[in-house]
Amino acid sequence: MKHLLISAAISLATIASPLASSAHSEADSTTTVRQGWSRLSIGGYGEAVMTRNFYSDNPMRYSSADKYKDGSHGRFDLPHVVIFLGYDFGHGWTMASEIEFEHGGTESAVEIENEEGGEYEKEIERGGEVALEQFWIQKSFMPQLNVRTGMLVVPVGATNAHHMPTEFFGVYRPEGENTIMPCTWHEVGVSIWGRAGDWRYEAMFLPGLDSERFGSQGWIHDGSASPFEFKIANRYAGAVRVDNYSVPGLRMSVSGYIGDSFRNTLYPTDGDKNRSIHGTVTIGSFDFSYNAHNFIARGHFDYGHLSDSKRISDFNIAMSKNSTSKRQKVASAAIATGIEAGYDFLSLSPRYRNTSKKLYLFGRYDYYDSMYKMEKDQDEKWCGRQRVAVGVNYYPIRDIVIKGEYSIGLLDRRYNNEPSLSLGIAYSGWFK
Repeated sequence: MKHLLISAAISLATIASPLASSAHSEADSTTTVRQGWSRLSIGGYGEAVMTRNFYSDNPMRYSSADKYKDGSHGRFDLPHVVIFLGYDFGHGWTMASEIEFEHGGTESAVEIENEEGGEYEKEIERGGEVALEQFWIQKSFMPQLNVRTGMLVVPVGATNAHHMPTEFFGVYRPEGENTIMPCTWHEVGVSIWGRAGDWRYEAMFLPGLDSERFGSQGWIHDGSASPFEFKIANRYAGAVRVDNYSVPGLRMSVSGYIGDSFRNTLYPTDGDKNRSIHGTVTIGSFDFSYNAHNFIARGHFDYGHLSDSKRISDFNIAMSKNSTSKRQKVASAAIATGIEAGYDFLSLSPRYRNTSKKLYLFGRYDYYDSMYKMEKDQDEKWCGRQRVAVGVNYYPIRDIVIKGEYSIGLLDRRYNNEPSLSLGIAYSGWFK
C-alpha cells in the first residue's frame, strides 16, 4: 500500500510539473506583453483643408500678368496625416518613427483601355507622397546629453522645429519658411542634444544638399530630396539650434546651417571650369514663441546665402532635359520673415476661462523672397511678396483645432495680387 501511495504521488507530481511550468510560462508571457505595451507610445497629427483662391492659376500668370487678371479656383486637400510610433527599450535606449502621408498619399492602378484595343495601362490614381519623416534610435546618458542617429528633423527655423498644426495659427504652415527651405526638413544623420536649466541645445551632422535641385521659386527647398534609393553624401553639412526658456511663457531660439551642395549628385561635375564651385549654403535663423495671459505671439526671421549661385544656375540650365534638375536660376540669397499674434476671447468669459475651449482671433504678416539677391541678368520679381492674413482658431478640446483664414498675397506692382479663403480642421496628440 505504501508503495502504491508513493507511485501515485510521483505520477501526480509528474503530471503537475509541466502544467505548473506552462502556467508560469503563460504568466511570464502576459507580463512581458503588458510591460512592452506600457513602453509603446502612439500618436500623430493630421489636417483636412479647403481653399478658394481668387486669382488665376494659369502657369503664365507671372510672365503675362495682364492676360490673367481674373480667375478663381478651389481645392480640397489633406496636407499632412502623420502616425507617430515610439518605444522605450530601457537603460536609456529609445526609438521613434514618424510616417507621413502628404496630400492623401499616392495611388496607382492597372486599367484596361477599351479605346486602345483592350491594352493594359498603369495609371496614376492619386498624387501625393508617403514618406518616413523620422526614424531614430536614441541613447540618453543624462538630461544634458542624448545621442540620436537615423532619419532626423533638421532643427533650422521655426517651422521645422515646431510644425504641428496646433503650433501655428494659419490653415497652412507659414508660407515663407515653407517656400525657401525644406519643410519638414529631414535627413539621415547624427545629432547630440540636451537641456540644462533654461537652455536646450542640438547639434547635427548630416549630408549636404543637392544644388542640382535648387530653383527660383523655392531656392533650396527641394535640395534635400533624392530621386534615388539612397541619399548622396559626397558633401557634408552641420546644423545647430539653441533654445532659451528663461522668461516664463517665452521661448527664444537661434539656429543655423552650413554645408556645400555642388557635386552632391551622380551627374558628372568634372572639368576645370567646375573645380572651384562649392555651392556653400549658409542659413541663419531666429524665432520666438510667447504664450501667456491668454495671448500667443510667434515670429521668425531667416536669411540664407548660396555661394557660386550664378555658376550653379548656368550649370543647371545647361543640363539635359532628361535630368531631374529644375534647370532654373537660383539666387545668391533668400529671406523669410513672419509674425503672428492671437488672443483667446473665450477667456473673457468666466464660464470658459479655466476650460480647454479656446477661441483665438489672429493676424499674421509674412515677407519672403526666394530670389532676394540675384545676378544682374536675373529678373524674378514675382518670387518676392508680402502676405497678410486674419482668421480664427477654435479649440473645442485641447488637441483639436478648427481654423478659418482670409489672406492676400501682395506682389510687385507688375503682377496681380493673390487673395484666398481657407478653412481647415486638424488634430495633434498622443493616443497612448
